[in-house]
Amino acid sequence: MHSYSTAPDLTPSYIDTVWEKLPHALRPTLFLPDSTLSAQLQCEVTIASETFQYTGSFKFRAAYNLLSSIPQHQIITASSGNFGQAIAYASKLLGKTCIVVMPETSAAVKIEAVKAYGGTVDLIDVHRVSRAERVAQLMSEHPEAFQAPAYDDYRVVTGNSTLGKEIFERFEPDIILVPVGGGGLSSGLVIARDHLQKRTEIIGAEPLPGNDAARSLREGALTSNEQEPATVADGARTISLGHLNWEILSRGVADIIEVPDTETLNGLRHSFRYLNLKVEPTGALTLGALLSQPERFKGKRVCCVVSGGNVDPQQYASYLNA
Repeated sequence: MHSYSTAPDLTPSYIDTVWEKLPHALRPTLFLPDSTLSAQLQCEVTIASETFQYTGSFKFRAAYNLLSSIPQHQIITASSGNFGQAIAYASKLLGKTCIVVMPETSAAVKIEAVKAYGGTVDLIDVHRVSRAERVAQLMSEHPEAFQAPAYDDYRVVTGNSTLGKEIFERFEPDIILVPVGGGGLSSGLVIARDHLQKRTEIIGAEPLPGNDAARSLREGALTSNEQEPATVADGARTISLGHLNWEILSRGVADIIEVPDTETLNGLRHSFRYLNLKVEPTGALTLGALLSQPERFKGKRVCCVVSGGNVDPQQYASYLNA
């Protein structure tokens, strides 16, 4: 295991502790062999789907680990939806309260889910005020609260690493494809692989319209998008990777594939038609990556992480019928 300057508490003993305790609070991921894609692309494709995780995405792993580690009872966070839902539900389970700052453009189903789990939603126009600015305003109004980071935190990364543990307990693929937004999930998988001393390549799948992580990898330095990217993958509309996530990914990920939105939606439609699996666009990034660069995966055992399934029904119908 490497040591991390931005997270000195991210130690092997801490990872072992989380791996021992956290799975009792989780639903195991669903593994689905994809015979159609396997035959089409001449590789062995297995889907690791977090669509049936609590709150419908992998984010619950991070949220529960984070909130169970802190003494504060009031939580403030920013999210386009999935992390907000996870924070709201984890808060409910742990007897805490939360405010979730969300863009007005967030999927209606995600806004309603945060409310249903007991969270307070604070909607903003991101062109007038950024998520970070609004969270700072709320923190000044509630100085006793805890500001919950969606990805740039060792407790978040380690919570997400439990998915990697499940994958490697199941099998050892040649490649794991994982969606990349802020980097919390992808860095968690790197941590799991390194902790278990596996040789699997981890490749990120990032929306082409918001390709800050791919550009960072090419340039060897953390870079940012000028504004929240306009991509169908709403869970990846991030300005940049977190600092900890970049530190992990810069030396732990093999590559990051920039996926056009058209291929992401092709992946979404594939999952519905051939796997009977409802996937949100961000979750379909890995399928889009496979479809956009098929020669790259020929003859390989590939695990595609589908990170969540929370999508507005009307929007989902339009994606399927496009």
